[in-house]
Amino acid sequence: MPKDKQKQPEFAKVAECLYRNQSSGTYYALVKRNGRQIRRSLKTQDRKLAERRLKDFRQSAERLSEGKDVKRLTFSELSERWAPTATSDLKPASKSRVEFSLSLLNKVFGPYPVSNLTSRDCQIWANRRGSSISASTYNQDIQTLKRVLEYAVEEGIILDNPAKGIKRRKITNKVILIPSREEFEKLTDTLANGDSRYFEALLLVKLLALSGMRLSEATNITWGEIDFDKDTFLVSGGTKGTKNRMVRHVPIFPALKTFLRELTIGEEPEREERLVTIDSAKNAMSTACRIAGLPHFTHHCLRHYFVSNAIEKGIDFKTIASWIGHKDGGLLVAKTYGHLRDSHSHEMAKLMD
Repeated sequence: MPKDKQKQPEFAKVAECLYRNQSSGTYYALVKRNGRQIRRSLKTQDRKLAERRLKDFRQSAERLSEGKDVKRLTFSELSERWAPTATSDLKPASKSRVEFSLSLLNKVFGPYPVSNLTSRDCQIWANRRGSSISASTYNQDIQTLKRVLEYAVEEGIILDNPAKGIKRRKITNKVILIPSREEFEKLTDTLANGDSRYFEALLLVKLLALSGMRLSEATNITWGEIDFDKDTFLVSGGTKGTKNRMVRHVPIFPALKTFLRELTIGEEPEREERLVTIDSAKNAMSTACRIAGLPHFTHHCLRHYFVSNAIEKGIDFKTIASWIGHKDGGLLVAKTYGHLRDSHSHEMAKLMD
């Protein structure tokens, strides 16, 4: 019987650091750096193009840092280096989200050397993580992982970001829950009929619904930022600032003016005194909604209530956007609430009989 033919090697060396796959004809680069081999497909079967790409690849590999400390650097050690600078200019809530994502990532990748992480490692984690959380949370975790590993690339610790191929999940639009006028009155009446603990919650609910402010803006506004002479109020967000770090001057709307005047009857509040003394009405609203048989309205539903009322009055999206602190000229308002104007238009059309 004839002897079995000796199996040909899958890769054949054709030049220094340049190899060719025998079956596919694709060229590969193979270089040694920091005691390990790095192989990369050059994604071409053309020899001259492969040589040019090999040159670029070798230059990239030369930028890798040297030393045992770099080779053994763990993900948790890398994240400790990255986090202070990366989160220094973030608002507290955003910083907390990044820190929470890092804590979860460190439970999985923390003890492992960054140089050993592969695309497969990252994808396996993403598949497991993504099956149990919302798209927005998943995307936040993915973004944090990519940023940490991109920092490793910039520092010459690894050549490529192994997480770069992981795709974000599409976020489906949430159903917007907007109280009707009747539901809003039922909510405020229920709070008003509660005991004294609900008084400040009632004030916060009315302030949110009549001003369009975000919760953190409403709970930090002071009487010194209310200008009755000019009929405007200043939204600064206090020491925390607004969501987009921009302050804005907003007209005092008639219903809001009536509400504010009622709060000052018989007293002259200090300029630095806050309009409301609580930071949240969550529990009180939850209880009131349950007692009144209402949907579970949140603070943000009251901002939706303000916008929907403005749209029903025929106010243009750009003006509404300036009032509530959007910098896009009304695009988000139009996208989020455009259907309200359509439905209002149809209701008005019924009057044309």
